[in-house]
Amino acid sequence: MFRFHIPKTHLSFSTLYSRYKPLILLFFFSFCFFAGGLIARIFPASETTPASRTFISSSHSFVLPTTENWGLSFQEEGKAPVGNASFDELKKYHAYYARNTDQKVIYLTFDCGYENGNTPSILAALKKHHVPATFFVVGNFLQDNPDLIKQMQKEGHTVGNHTYHHPDMSQIATQETFSKELSDVEDLFKKITGKSMTRFYRPPQGKYNTENLQMAKDMGYHTFFWSLAYVDWLTDAQPSKEEAFDKFLGRIHPGAIVLLHNTSKTNGEILDELLNKWESMGYQFSSLKDLRKRTRSSRFRMSGGQRTTGGRQSRLSCRARESGSHRV
Repeated sequence: MFRFHIPKTHLSFSTLYSRYKPLILLFFFSFCFFAGGLIARIFPASETTPASRTFISSSHSFVLPTTENWGLSFQEEGKAPVGNASFDELKKYHAYYARNTDQKVIYLTFDCGYENGNTPSILAALKKHHVPATFFVVGNFLQDNPDLIKQMQKEGHTVGNHTYHHPDMSQIATQETFSKELSDVEDLFKKITGKSMTRFYRPPQGKYNTENLQMAKDMGYHTFFWSLAYVDWLTDAQPSKEEAFDKFLGRIHPGAIVLLHNTSKTNGEILDELLNKWESMGYQFSSLKDLRKRTRSSRFRMSGGQRTTGGRQSRLSCRARESGSHRV
């Protein structure tokens, strides 16, 4: 048997460390790697992904489905972009982002977070061209601008619901909290106008999930996203006139729901000319109410034009066919 003789030395610790430093570091990192893997197996990390967020209330825990930010992919000029969800997927929740049509029709909408002096010129341009629009308003806009709200109503526009506080609605897990954001706007609108609000809803920042869409539907709302918009909400970095025209003339398409912000100085300055340019391209303008009506009409036609109530055939099918034939 061989025996190794290790001569006695009187080397200091620092000398030994310097001599065997590479081996010591290798051993240390190997140990850390092994230990980390072992800990990960014993205590697996809980994943928080967009597809699964848990919210705890006083009595329940809720797991919301996938949270989305509404987005668009423009693939062909003159054609509707591809959205996060298809026409048919949104239809289940009475939701829309455009009208699926070859008719040159535009649905103009404005998101109103507050007033900074541009809404009057927007209303003037709309009135000049006889264009109906939908203004999605939040609570403070209603509180601070009752005269503008009354003017919108008087001039034939629709006032829609953009929630009271403009929160991320996809983070709201209960029907009670969701409903309050919308009903508080309804109550204030009725106090100002004496009329019930049209139940059109636009999620703040375009953030949504399917559970929210169902909540809105259960309240009798139709949800409206958009198929054409641009970055116009930054008041200190407004797009130029040329940038706006490039975007809106190059990407306009039949059935477009266009989103603009009332706070944009550029929008207030160019809207009259923009409407002229769209009209010269052969486009007409219609209201979201008409879009909703046409969608209902198509549902009736697909079901054979019949709806029964208490065993009797409804006359709605005839009205649906008639409404489907009038001009945009």
